[in-house]
Amino acid sequence: MFDVCIVGSGAGAGPVAYELCKAGKRVVILEKGDFYKEEDFSKDEIAFCRRSIVTPKLKDEYHVIETLEEGKWEAIPTYKSGWDFWNGNIVGGSSNFMSGFFHRLHPKDFRLLSEFGAIEGANVVDWPIGYEDLEPYYEKAERIIGISGEVTPYKFQEPRSTKNFPYAPTIEHPISTLIDRSCQALGVVAVKTPRAILSVPKEDRNACYYSNYCGSYGCSSGAKGSSRAALLQPALKTGNLTIISQSFVKALVEKEGRVVFASYVEKSGVVKTVEAKQFVLAAQAVESCRLLLNSKSKNFPQGLANNSGQVGKNLLFSAGGLVTGVLDEGVMPLKDLMTPGLFVNRTIKDWYFIDEKTKGGISEALFEHANPIVKANKQKWQNGKLLWGEPLQKKIYEKLNHKKQLNFEIFNDWIPHDDCFVSVSPSYRDKHGVPVAKIRAGSHPQNEKVGEILADKTVEVLKKIGAKDISTSVTPYPPQNLQAGGCRFGDDPKSSVLDAQCRAHEVPNLFVTDGSFMPTGGSVPYTWTIYANAFRVAEVLKKV
Repeated sequence: MFDVCIVGSGAGAGPVAYELCKAGKRVVILEKGDFYKEEDFSKDEIAFCRRSIVTPKLKDEYHVIETLEEGKWEAIPTYKSGWDFWNGNIVGGSSNFMSGFFHRLHPKDFRLLSEFGAIEGANVVDWPIGYEDLEPYYEKAERIIGISGEVTPYKFQEPRSTKNFPYAPTIEHPISTLIDRSCQALGVVAVKTPRAILSVPKEDRNACYYSNYCGSYGCSSGAKGSSRAALLQPALKTGNLTIISQSFVKALVEKEGRVVFASYVEKSGVVKTVEAKQFVLAAQAVESCRLLLNSKSKNFPQGLANNSGQVGKNLLFSAGGLVTGVLDEGVMPLKDLMTPGLFVNRTIKDWYFIDEKTKGGISEALFEHANPIVKANKQKWQNGKLLWGEPLQKKIYEKLNHKKQLNFEIFNDWIPHDDCFVSVSPSYRDKHGVPVAKIRAGSHPQNEKVGEILADKTVEVLKKIGAKDISTSVTPYPPQNLQAGGCRFGDDPKSSVLDAQCRAHEVPNLFVTDGSFMPTGGSVPYTWTIYANAFRVAEVLKKV
């Protein structure tokens, strides 16, 4: 029997395994994907972006998505729509493929209801912990994960226990200086973006070599602070960690109010079990909720830890969208503009709070991903007509050699409400015969309202930079790679699934440490907060 069994291996799992293994606990991780190492990652756009060799085939494993169409909820399985909610089913999970934009939540994010009041039709609540409870673990993640950056003072600067980041910023593209000047002229601060990417070597990990292929790709140098590279590989060296890859967990089996074993399916189809004293669920929000809902028993007829009916409720994504502009040699010399590989590393956070009554968000600057197939494919249309031959060839050449698309990704709070949740489908099952997750992906009107405000402000920055062909896209459809909520923590067992320590109210040896615990998501990517909280929960698990 193991001391701790962890389901999943991403950002919510890595800190728990790392801390407990170093403390002498025997830990097993069950991961449905394969175990890729640095040498297994390449910059093959077809493999990792077009065909996604690290996610299941949708005909075998899929989700059912409900969207509101002409006033009616319509449910379509993703093998028909192609809308893929898998985010990297390998050891380390989606943290292998992140861009590594790391921002802390602001203290006010922990008390949105108290600070901004109720929103009609929303389920906004305060967190059961405050920023001060998580701050030491944000700092711990900086050191252990390896966050490179430089603290930039701005008007909403969150408190820090250290003056700066432990690693110097990654090398910046010349456009960063132009963004700084343009923002300054508008009275806006361009914050230097912290990145979970090493600018210098750390232990067995090499520094970034600026390959030009980062987001959506695994890191072959180990510089990216994935759960696998930063936490699981060191944990394996203790001899206390066992990783069982290619193992799909069908159910957590409960007896007398405690989880006694996890039932999983090997790649061969053989069903096996793992026993442990404590269980940690960290399979990403949608799949964690699905597993609990499918783990039914006499004591939990609605699903494990779900007698409150709250499992799957108040699912969160990230609201916002994209603002883009095209840069050419009119903005800066072509040799500088076309410099490959270097990071933009600029975020506008002056609009994190729009006014005393309205929570805002951030605008994150980055170049369009390097993927040449995607770039070339976009050039085939002109004025609504399909281009062929030499005109298409010239347009592709111009795009790849004389122009850069500067994007600003808008992040603002996805407001929790009754029409965004996870259930399990009564009629659709995956290749293992297990009911698939059914996701109602409704967006609260506040999401787009705030997103449009941020987009309009961002357009002014792009105009000042000198960008052309500026466009905005703020959408009610959720980005499938940014998931949280569904097992929110809180003090009241009737309205939350977990207590303040992320332990299930009804199951004392079950913890949830992926983004599911979050009652609200903040206006930044979730990964740093998930890492920090998992380090916090690991302290509790050391003592049980």
